[in-house]
Amino acid sequence: MSNTPPMKKIVIAGANSFVASHFVHELLVQGFDVIALVRGSSDQSAQDRMNQALIDTTLNFPSNFDQLTVLDYALLEEDFGIPGSKLEWIFSEGVDFFHFAASLKFDYQSKEEIFKTNVDGLHNALKIFNRYSRNNDRLFFISTAYSCGIFPGRFEEKFYPEDDISSFRNYYEQSKRYAENTLKKFMEENGTQAHVIRLSQVVGNSETGVTITDYGIFDFARRIQALSYEFPHQTIRILADPQANQNLIAIDTTVHDLMQLLKVESLPTILNFVANKPVENHQIIQTISDLLPINLVPIKDITADQMNKLEQLVLSGMSFTGNYIDTDIRFDTTNRDHVISSNNRTVSKESLEAMLSYYLDQLHSKYAGKEKADKRDVPL
Repeated sequence: MSNTPPMKKIVIAGANSFVASHFVHELLVQGFDVIALVRGSSDQSAQDRMNQALIDTTLNFPSNFDQLTVLDYALLEEDFGIPGSKLEWIFSEGVDFFHFAASLKFDYQSKEEIFKTNVDGLHNALKIFNRYSRNNDRLFFISTAYSCGIFPGRFEEKFYPEDDISSFRNYYEQSKRYAENTLKKFMEENGTQAHVIRLSQVVGNSETGVTITDYGIFDFARRIQALSYEFPHQTIRILADPQANQNLIAIDTTVHDLMQLLKVESLPTILNFVANKPVENHQIIQTISDLLPINLVPIKDITADQMNKLEQLVLSGMSFTGNYIDTDIRFDTTNRDHVISSNNRTVSKESLEAMLSYYLDQLHSKYAGKEKADKRDVPL
């Protein structure tokens, strides 16, 4: 491990996404100058989207907000649609560039969008980085640990060849594998200094329980909460292997590890940012049951024709979650452990309960507020 490198300017593409916005918040707290690349929408500017994302991280703005520059960008356009003079200014001093921009869709209907965003978008970022960066600048591609696909062994911190969709659970996973190989080829052809950071399922804050994400287990919890309002105190069998597990890693752990990367000058090419110990399905399901007026029973071998209508309704809503109900993936972390200091990378039972409780309470408040609004709108 080398000496700590000088503080660089941090450029982040897709800076308003869940993990990226928490990273931006911590960077500002620690005094870094941050360039946030955010795509504006028809009803919200890039600045407003970034502001809201930052508020959501800790429910407050960071103190060093004046060290943040937000730029509206277009991922697939030449130079991101940003004037060349502005890019020259961005790269006029040492830069670490983090590419978070991604489509999180996974279905066949969105296949073209997924690959354009996740593969072509990265390739465009690499071209821009290569055009404007200096010798010691680094690019970090934020990938997923689930680029492993349907993998039977220990997923190592190395590149794997592209494969057919049958080797993956969905097109999101496949696109990330293709993107990693796009980066590999670009590095070989251009000598670009780049790294792949593979994240597992990033969840809420392990200390505060604050959870601003609705993917994975939280999407499942949201669906179950809605059913519990309509069918309270029911027992529902769900298709899930109780002993299989989910590799959950807290957002504060992830941010800690990302910050550690900035302190190390010489890094391995690929690092698996995963939990040291995954959480078993039965623990997640029992926690949701304890928090809601409903009883969930995970059963490994049950078919749709053995289910009642309510259970079939739950099954039909598990189009994404269902792909991960039987996972027990082993991840190599040799590279990560060599360069990043020790950290608690296990989501405890207490932390999981705090996260799910916070998330479901927020949903309940929104639901109750909507009910009140709907009643006020009824003419007397």
